[in-house]
Amino acid sequence: MSGPGRPLPTPDAEELRASVRDYYTRRLDEATRTGSGCCPPAATNVVFEAAPTPLPSFGCGDAHALTALAAGETVVDLGSGAGLDAFRAAEAVGPAGRVIGVDMTPAMVAHARAAAERLGLGQVAFREGRIEALPLDDAAADVVISNCVVNLSVDVEAVLREALRVLRPGGRLRITDTFRRGPAVADPATDGWCACVDGAHDPDALAELARRVGFDEVAVVGDAGASGCGDTFSATLCATRPRGGAPGVR
Repeated sequence: MSGPGRPLPTPDAEELRASVRDYYTRRLDEATRTGSGCCPPAATNVVFEAAPTPLPSFGCGDAHALTALAAGETVVDLGSGAGLDAFRAAEAVGPAGRVIGVDMTPAMVAHARAAAERLGLGQVAFREGRIEALPLDDAAADVVISNCVVNLSVDVEAVLREALRVLRPGGRLRITDTFRRGPAVADPATDGWCACVDGAHDPDALAELARRVGFDEVAVVGDAGASGCGDTFSATLCATRPRGGAPGVR
């Protein structure tokens, strides 16, 4: 299991990670050739006007809509991909802030670094790594964001623990992702998993896991208009690291 009630397409975690890396390397190559991302425009609906061409989005929503970033804050982007959400965060936090993107796909990291250099965004850095084991110090960030990545993880609990660890007391978590009410896909396919469908979270289960890991003020926002049981939709897990005490399971 990768999280509450989510069977993996394969019991070999490294095999699944390799499949995800290969899938998004291909999608990035396709996007740079065609100017499109992996998600339909209605699902992404994000424009970065200053971006060099091409700067594709592989998200399923707007990771910034509920974030309210402030100048000078430090932001960590889990699964930062080609860099779109990290660059939008950089605009919000300004030159006094800092944005760190973490992604396990080398082609994505290289693409994002090159774009950051072209944009002249010195406050943005991209690091190759896994979101289950972030290459970051404790209490390094004011905000952790993610856009359609956590559903791809082989260990969602580890992702949430790491997000809690790198957040400062009072720090905010905003995970925009794919969700599905009801039972998980019993026999997920690798392609369906990589496409952010077969690994979609149950909103109640993900919220409960976030509380158990140690987050406060937990809510899944944006699912009020979702269709019935089994349909996939986009929403955002919002949570806060408590101001007092050390992170840990309750």
